[in-house]
Amino acid sequence: MADTLKAYRAKRDFTLTAEPADGGQANPDARAFVIQKHWASRLHYDLRLELDGAMKSWAVPKGPSYDPSVKRMAVQVEDHPIAYNQFEGDIPKGQYGAGKVIIWDEGTWAPVGDPRAGYRKGHLKFALHGRKMQGGWALVRMKGKGEKQPPWLLIKEKDALARAEDDFSVVEAFPDSVVPLRQAAGSGALPGVAADLPGALSPQLATLADAVPGSRSEWLYEIKFDGYRILARVEGEDVRLYTRNGHDWTARMPRLAKTLARLDARSAWIDGEVVVLAENGAPSFQVLQNAFDSERTADIVFYAFDLPYLGGRDLRGEPLSVRRHWLEKLMARSRDDHLRFSEAFDAAPSQLAATACKMGLEGIIAKRQSSRYVSRRSPDWLKIKCARRQEFVVVGYTAPKGGRSGFGALLLAVHDAQGGLRYAGRVGSGFDAAGLARMKQQLDALRATAPPLQGPTGAGGGITWVAPQLVVEVSFGEWTSSGHVRQAVFRGVREDKPAQSITKEAPMAAKRAKAVAKKTVPARRRIRGAAPEGEAKLGKLTHPERVIDPSTGLTKLDLARYYGQVATLILPQLKNRPVSFLRAPQGIHEEQFFQKHKEARIPGVRDLPRSLDPDHAPLMEVSTPQALLSAVQMNVVEFHTWNASKTVIGKPDRLLFDLDPGKGVAWLAVKEGAALLRSLLEEIGLRAWLKTSGGKGLHVVVPLRRQYEWGTVKDFSAEIVRHLARTIPQRFVAKSGPRNREGKIFVDYLRNGFGATTVAAWSARARPGLGVSVPIGWDELDSLESSAQWTIADIAARLEVGNAPWSDYAPQAIGRAMKAMGMA
Repeated sequence: MADTLKAYRAKRDFTLTAEPADGGQANPDARAFVIQKHWASRLHYDLRLELDGAMKSWAVPKGPSYDPSVKRMAVQVEDHPIAYNQFEGDIPKGQYGAGKVIIWDEGTWAPVGDPRAGYRKGHLKFALHGRKMQGGWALVRMKGKGEKQPPWLLIKEKDALARAEDDFSVVEAFPDSVVPLRQAAGSGALPGVAADLPGALSPQLATLADAVPGSRSEWLYEIKFDGYRILARVEGEDVRLYTRNGHDWTARMPRLAKTLARLDARSAWIDGEVVVLAENGAPSFQVLQNAFDSERTADIVFYAFDLPYLGGRDLRGEPLSVRRHWLEKLMARSRDDHLRFSEAFDAAPSQLAATACKMGLEGIIAKRQSSRYVSRRSPDWLKIKCARRQEFVVVGYTAPKGGRSGFGALLLAVHDAQGGLRYAGRVGSGFDAAGLARMKQQLDALRATAPPLQGPTGAGGGITWVAPQLVVEVSFGEWTSSGHVRQAVFRGVREDKPAQSITKEAPMAAKRAKAVAKKTVPARRRIRGAAPEGEAKLGKLTHPERVIDPSTGLTKLDLARYYGQVATLILPQLKNRPVSFLRAPQGIHEEQFFQKHKEARIPGVRDLPRSLDPDHAPLMEVSTPQALLSAVQMNVVEFHTWNASKTVIGKPDRLLFDLDPGKGVAWLAVKEGAALLRSLLEEIGLRAWLKTSGGKGLHVVVPLRRQYEWGTVKDFSAEIVRHLARTIPQRFVAKSGPRNREGKIFVDYLRNGFGATTVAAWSARARPGLGVSVPIGWDELDSLESSAQWTIADIAARLEVGNAPWSDYAPQAIGRAMKAMGMA
């Protein structure tokens, strides 16, 4: 050891500096590492790895990076004593390395293979187990001869913890010493960013998948618990228990609240599931529901599986593996068996689903280890079920037969893409006598005079209809071709899910889920650093946690990220046109406002000349990313535009037809209607382009040369619609109003008048799900599943297509078309 430290000692006067001359205990079974942040002549980071009784040392000028594509220079310096691991302080002026030193990170390291051989060859691979530094790393010596300080490269391995540099800078995220925090929360410095504990939090939701998606290195697998999702908010001794929809259930589980209050955490949000274990040891939803019904909830067990907040730190931007590391530490300090950490399976992924089913479990959950926590449904969490099972809305019931009491069977429904309820079959098994009685009381309070369904019921006669408010969970064998469930078994009432959120679950292919998840842009990438090419950088955003859409949990921050992603796609639709806003200050479920004129300063939003609309405040133009995101800051959800540019406001440059389906119109009929309208336009010599509305219908767009004034263009569009209604009256109607278009499509031509607006391509819609209006090709129409096929949450794959379907969009003269319609 004396020989390896000779150069170290020669550079220092230990009567002046507090640095240790030697000392420290070697431990080959748990080799130490330390990274010291050193303000010498230049700030740098000193990486030290224990090997052969000393600390092999490298100066890393820029510090480490979690991005495998970023190779950081690491200049090898003299060995340091093991005792140097504990040095933190000031090196005096005049001494070698004068300046402040802090212990930036510390822990143990584990070599991959023979560390001495790797060190000699100049390719040392290892894993770090620190507070800030984790996962696989490599030090690679650069080629060269005779350097006094050999240059190496410090490189992050491509593992589940790897993160893009634009997404995450570990030296910026964690600038401080770990020493004052060694006792914080009893277990070391917390990751994340400083943040007040929010009063509300929407959970991350899993996407149904058809198979396990990948390996244990990229994904972890947990039990899919058969219970109620609960988020626990801990603030001192005050513990509140919330359902996934934000309902406070603390009073229903008083013992659990008291148990959580004894956790060693001054503040936290803990995500998990409450269950009651049946005699076979597996969670049972019916036993859990019976516990709530009888108000005997003392046996409820809380399985914790995520930790979005802890100890004044927001951990949502950290990888799942990091959050679970701290959650496991937190739960390990509880000695109450009613609080448990949700362990991950230790088995081959291909065997997991079968094993879970044999154990009598509902299924498994796959979670990407590198994923962040987001308050919405995400392909980073996948649920793989043992049997088909989902929630349904109860819309009626049949009379009991034989010796049965209460009712015979429940009639089930799900919401379609347009928000209407569609009959989905019935369930009559799975009830006990007590359950039948309780359910009948609930049904009696909801009786209705008419079916709340759209389309045929297929249910036969003798039905008592009820208001669509009750949600039940049902397992079943399969979906029939007519959209009904077979071999259905009642599993329980879901008090934690709103009826309006219930749709038919379609499993995503595991390969597609894996691909979509990889394309998901992490939250911190949006908040910190430069925006990726083609995306707008977010500025200050107030109340980012505010939930915009309660049906999905999507927040104001999610909406801002979306508009940041699509800035280059939507701005050409907005630029040079008057733009109107649809604002939803408290979310789309509360009051909304339509704003056509500028009422106050919005950074980046331009005033258009008063001469364009002289009787009002200025019209607005959104032509820059700053203006776009400033509008989102002002709670704008939708962007609507005129059919004319600001330079020639008196002559529109496009026609727009909005196919608006009335009650009872199937989606297939809407698509056929668009195709029929296109055929008519082509017959009179006009080409048309297509986009989804993001709501219920489709938009057919006809670009025009600026030849005619508003009145002429509007009359022309009205004549086209009247012709459709006269020719195919069973499909189309030319009058607006719900009664006029029931069972038919109103092709809205009124949007072609002066001052009328239409939602722009790539605008989100203020409707449940936050669908997006997306340009599509006519060849995509047949496969289009709904007008809200793309939402702000799953738009990533479509961004690769972008505006390509409109690449040949070009203005046209309409003189001949007007003559063809009998307009001279």
